[in-house]
Amino acid sequence: MRSIPEQDLKAATWHKSRHSGGDGGNCLEVTHDFPTLVPVRDSKTPHGPALVFSESAWEAFVGAVRI
Repeated sequence: MRSIPEQDLKAATWHKSRHSGGDGGNCLEVTHDFPTLVPVRDSKTPHGPALVFSESAWEAFVGAVRI
């Protein structure tokens, strides 16, 4: 995995899936502010750590779990 400076992640624009609903449940947030990298975090702990995936690894993951 790669890293992105924490200050850059704090300034990022984070998005939840439109399928996550509004009940505040278990959601992931992603940001597309970084070319070739996709940071992912838990929406319940927005100031917690983020995992950073390559764009191709993220696309493979989403393709595998897509319903």
